[in-house]
Amino acid sequence: MMKVYFSFIFCLFLNLSAHSQNFDHSLWTSILQKYVTNDGRVDYKSIQSHPENLNIYLQKLSKAKPNKTWSKNETLAFWINAYNAFTVKLIIDNYPVKSIKDIKNPWDKKFIIINGQTMSLNHIEHDILRKMDEPRIHFAIVCASVSCPKLQNEAFTASELNTQLTNAAIEFLSDSTKNTISKNSLELSKIFQWFKKDFKQHGSLIDFLNQYTHIGISGSATIKFKDYNWNLND
Repeated sequence: MMKVYFSFIFCLFLNLSAHSQNFDHSLWTSILQKYVTNDGRVDYKSIQSHPENLNIYLQKLSKAKPNKTWSKNETLAFWINAYNAFTVKLIIDNYPVKSIKDIKNPWDKKFIIINGQTMSLNHIEHDILRKMDEPRIHFAIVCASVSCPKLQNEAFTASELNTQLTNAAIEFLSDSTKNTISKNSLELSKIFQWFKKDFKQHGSLIDFLNQYTHIGISGSATIKFKDYNWNLND
């Protein structure tokens, strides 16, 4: 009887372990809370002066082994955080700069190593994240620019991901410096122009937008796109 009991406990432990979180992003949260304001401004100068914790977190990311046993939410959270953390690394390695565009080939530069594979920011965005059919990633990954969605001052996590992505979408749409929304007229971020295919997976762009705004946009609303400000989000 005792053997059966311990076998049950052991199997339960294995089952819980298999479904536990594969990667701890708490260090990234502590970095973000120390150096990122509530409105998404990043103190790159201070991070550059004290890069120790960022480097430790990046090393942890590099040693991780994301694979098919991870849940979709775990995988999304991992790669969103990786994109944002390595973007910060790219900026502080070149700081001071006025814009990420002042760095040569910033998105194609292969400076990221994860699980033995060398990759670029574009690889993470286009070859991993966009293929996961979650358009709200575009409100979570941040290219260090004023017109980007703000860098959240907490890490994305598997357990809170849906709430975090929804809140990021609502926040981005309600920011009048990035999107001006009324019932019959839209002035939208160019993110919606560049990645329109991602936002039309289950209907029109307006169908997508109406999920994250209380305005009640008309299906016949006119759409224009705002100029994109590439100045650094510092």
